[in-house]
Amino acid sequence: MTRSLTLCPPLRPLPTESAAGVPRFTLQELSGGLGDIGTFLPLAVALSVSVGMDLGLILISAGLMNLVTGWFFNQPIPVQPMKAIAVAAIAEALAPGQVAAAGLLSAAVLFVLACTGLVGWANRLVPKSLIRGLQVGIGVKLVFSGLQWVWALPMAGWNSWLVAALATGLLLLPLRRQPVLLYLFASGFVLLGLAHPHAFASIAPHWPHFHWVWPGADDWWPGLVSGALPQLPLTLLNSVVAVCSLSADYFPGRGIPPRRMALSVAAMNLVCVPLGGMPVCHGSGGLAAQYRFGARTGGSVILLGLLKIAAGLLIGAALLDVLRLYPKSILGVMVILAGLTLAAAVRDLPRRAGDIGVMAVTAAGIALANTFCGFLSGAAFALLWRLAKTLRANRQPDTGVHPRRPQRVPRLVFR
Repeated sequence: MTRSLTLCPPLRPLPTESAAGVPRFTLQELSGGLGDIGTFLPLAVALSVSVGMDLGLILISAGLMNLVTGWFFNQPIPVQPMKAIAVAAIAEALAPGQVAAAGLLSAAVLFVLACTGLVGWANRLVPKSLIRGLQVGIGVKLVFSGLQWVWALPMAGWNSWLVAALATGLLLLPLRRQPVLLYLFASGFVLLGLAHPHAFASIAPHWPHFHWVWPGADDWWPGLVSGALPQLPLTLLNSVVAVCSLSADYFPGRGIPPRRMALSVAAMNLVCVPLGGMPVCHGSGGLAAQYRFGARTGGSVILLGLLKIAAGLLIGAALLDVLRLYPKSILGVMVILAGLTLAAAVRDLPRRAGDIGVMAVTAAGIALANTFCGFLSGAAFALLWRLAKTLRANRQPDTGVHPRRPQRVPRLVFR
């Protein structure tokens, strides 16, 4: 991959963007905040349809967390669904109480890891090549997901390959100071209105039904086995370790410590889940996508949070029918570019055989199986490579002459 590729931004921000300062509220920041909407909306809608969770409460709770984390970190740190829990809830038809149990158990474990300092130990223990492999693997899975959405579309029409090609061309234009993604996202609703003139007729003010959600006695075990256990490795590695590494890359000198990131994820779920929201986390893919589309401060996610809260309070579940019809040609392109941006972090990996091998094995495990399998395979490869290097070094005979400390040759003195 050459540096002239325009799909991905440079890892280092512009000099004027590196200062801490205060959140900025501009169209460019709002455009960047929409960069992760391609992964947020499908899972939020699917949870609402298959599990029966209130979409209004999902939007309001996620929006509130956007406000808090945007102001607290002043970086475009996303608020995403916990993907393993969401997928398990959709595929296995978990009850809302079981989804809540999975989120609360994951939050409790993260809280303990953060308070005991084990998160920082894990961050120091995991090599950079393994983190880059996680980012590449997750990026590849996002690209495949977006390609599957686009592949199933017809060649022409309001939601087709042609629209996807036009959206890709628009996003690749060298307009870094323009909120291109905001224009594209709005054009999706325009296309929807032209194709389905009555799609917006069902939208009416709909105040969400606020209620307390707490798991019953029979919800904890299914929530642990089906949701929390598959989610914890993904959260620890992608939502804490990898996102902290990417934060340090994008904002030199202002990288977020893993302990603060883990506490943030734990606190979000301890607040959101009992209020009827879905389990949420941060993520390196969302950070890469939002940075790619112009987000540079916490103002991007604060603006996005205000939009979510307004939609949840004023429309709520009535928005569900509209979001189901939103063109996949546009959402798919957004997901593809988000995956490419995340995978582009591999550019700073040292060109050493061991580092490249660990990265490739980790990424392949994630792409072919899941994040946990990718992490285990990458960690095993890293240990075996280090062991092989140690054995190879021990087999070399010690001649007594070391490169760094050359043997002193005695001088002959004639009298």
